[in-house]
Amino acid sequence: MIFEGKLVKLKEDFEKLNHELSDTSIISNRELYSKKMKQHSEMRPVIDKYDEYLKVQSDIKDSEEILKNEADVEMQEMAKQEMADSAARLVKLEKELEILLIPKDPNDSKNAIMEIRAGTGGDEAGLFAADLYKMYAKWAETHNYKIDVMESAPTELGGFKEIIFMMIGPNAFGKLKFESGGHRVQRVPDTETQGRIHTSAATVAVLPEQEEFDFEIKPEDLKVEVCRASGAGGQHVNRTESAVRIVHLPTGLEVKCQDDRSQIKNKEKAMKILRARVKDRLESEEKAKLDSTRRAQIGSGDRSEKIRTYNFPQNRVTDHRIGLTIYNLDRAMQGEIDEFIVKLAEENNARILQQY
Repeated sequence: MIFEGKLVKLKEDFEKLNHELSDTSIISNRELYSKKMKQHSEMRPVIDKYDEYLKVQSDIKDSEEILKNEADVEMQEMAKQEMADSAARLVKLEKELEILLIPKDPNDSKNAIMEIRAGTGGDEAGLFAADLYKMYAKWAETHNYKIDVMESAPTELGGFKEIIFMMIGPNAFGKLKFESGGHRVQRVPDTETQGRIHTSAATVAVLPEQEEFDFEIKPEDLKVEVCRASGAGGQHVNRTESAVRIVHLPTGLEVKCQDDRSQIKNKEKAMKILRARVKDRLESEEKAKLDSTRRAQIGSGDRSEKIRTYNFPQNRVTDHRIGLTIYNLDRAMQGEIDEFIVKLAEENNARILQQY
């Protein structure tokens, strides 16, 4: 197994950690003890799996000994069967251990900020952007995640020029990060009088939430403006300067939030979006310099990259990165996209393992 040496070292470290957790000087230091306990809980699943792996290896050796020394035919047949079962189990455990040892993306456990924007296709693109938002909202509902809309720009026909929202739940970014890219729809729009199929597009960007302690932006690098919200809202629009626009001067990135009636809440939301965008910009520039990093990813995550096509006449959804096509588009639009999420994660893990 390619990780055998790493597993031996990890087991030694785990045993050392067990000893440290019984040390009174460490127990009395709350911060250090908490840190050690976190390390212990993170290592435990790998160690348990490795112990099971070693046990199966031992079982195979026992079966080999029986085959060498046991004259009884029935005992030999039992040993052969047990050895075959153990060998199959060993292969499965090796794959599970390889996955467990893949370096974790520290962002995977974070909430996700998702930005959906209408692309080419006019009003139909805006309607498709709204359909994508509903798809992710249905997925969130099914998985007990929460959605917090941070900013939106609706169209007259009920679509969105843009909608930005926070997906809140365990490993939200890790599950949805491969949704970034260009999504294309092929269907007959409601506004089409001659029944012709149109092709429209929307882009999706998925960014990990960055708390202040995760990524700090200097106050002097910001230009903050407040103004009256535009669009629907009645007296609130006319009388309250609740909309907030923040510009990050070094990168030129800007965010405007006006969906909430509170200027403070709009500023908080705008800062969350801005922190995520600035961090993503800086990391993208760094990744562009590291070809090996990009090769380990499923696509580039670039919004201009076409990743998925939704064909309504054929009830078909195709993910172009992994060549996966499913013929249940109607269910996918109701949030049943786990098959794509799982397959994309598996393909990403396989690509990372190829580097070892």
